[in-house]
Amino acid sequence: MTLALGCIADDYTGASDLANTLTRAGLRTVQTIGVPADDLALPEVDAVVVSLKSRSIEAGLAVVRSRAAEKWLRGRGAGHVLFKICSTFDSTDAGNIGPVMDALRADCGEAVVLVTPAFPETGRTVYQGNLFVGAVPLNESPLKDHPLNPMHDSNLVRVLARQSRTQVGLVDLATVTRGAEAVRTRLAELAGDGIGAAVIDAVFDRNLETIGLVAARHRLSVGASGMGLGLARALVATGKVRSASASSAQGTAVGGAAGCLAGSCSQATLQQIAKAEAVMPVLRLDPDRILTDKGEVERALAWARPRLADGPVLIASSSTPDQVAALQARHGRDAAGHAIEQAMADIAENLVKSGVRRLIVAGGETSGAVIDRLGIPGFLVGAEIAAGVPVLRAIGAEAGDMLLALKSGNFGGPEFFADALGLMR
Repeated sequence: MTLALGCIADDYTGASDLANTLTRAGLRTVQTIGVPADDLALPEVDAVVVSLKSRSIEAGLAVVRSRAAEKWLRGRGAGHVLFKICSTFDSTDAGNIGPVMDALRADCGEAVVLVTPAFPETGRTVYQGNLFVGAVPLNESPLKDHPLNPMHDSNLVRVLARQSRTQVGLVDLATVTRGAEAVRTRLAELAGDGIGAAVIDAVFDRNLETIGLVAARHRLSVGASGMGLGLARALVATGKVRSASASSAQGTAVGGAAGCLAGSCSQATLQQIAKAEAVMPVLRLDPDRILTDKGEVERALAWARPRLADGPVLIASSSTPDQVAALQARHGRDAAGHAIEQAMADIAENLVKSGVRRLIVAGGETSGAVIDRLGIPGFLVGAEIAAGVPVLRAIGAEAGDMLLALKSGNFGGPEFFADALGLMR
């Protein structure tokens, strides 16, 4: 295998988002869960997205796991590696974006690294180094209140500088609009001043194409799926890959029972759960009982099992931001999050044992816990359900052929669960 592009994603739903973007842009793409084992049979592809559950763990451990993933990708011929982060730059002043970037930069010997979470298609833009969600700065949007990684500063130059050991500069929109050579000149100036990372503005899709052309000549970049889109288009435009049109995950129908799990507390997911109640049975778990009553998981399974034969079911642990804050105050942030994630993983494991072969999971941390529990080593990327969310066909799953969808909390329209089930046959 000789890869045109290697990617390291800091969570599983973000990895699916990126894999979907690369596939749409014409790259044959596989998503793996962790660094693949040597005996995992992978098809011939242009890009591999190694999924790590490293966004919210201790920074040193995130660095170790990311370096192992980079080593594996470089060993398969990847000249460029993208460290894929969330489009809302979810991180704290302790990391993990800065520490991982610093380590990967040192390993590959890159003088200066381009950084942007911009993805205009999904309403994420960067201007003068500030991240916008739609028309408002990130710190004024509802997305600022992530339960684990709240983002209350929209200036990414400041945010990244608080995390990184290197100086952080800016490539502004005026430079980007002058084209790739202007960006290269600016990067050379920054590197000459000892600056090791540059946040780069992007407001329009065409800005991503310029950024991709520049980044592709470097060994490392940091960004959301918009950076992946720019890189993919650059690789196709320069003839380094031949655009593929067939979806990797097309195949025979899977059938079997279908289940949905929601752990995200985003406004989008809360609306999607409310809409789902019109088309399928929905069980809303009590987060307090999850932490204090070990029987909550069994109660959920006893509710779900007799209903699976009649159609899909949805089990949700999602709560409003105020309810989440109160729960964390009573039990501690980490303890509450871990307990709920593991409860959802318990439910997923038992649903699969009960015959579920089509599984939809909403929420990045929830998806990570579920996939780790199921032990699925990788996925082929299929049809797009919503922007950033593809159908995934499991590779090497113990349960056999399975279709999954892993949704970041903020992604998808109001009818997401019904839309996903319509494509997962």
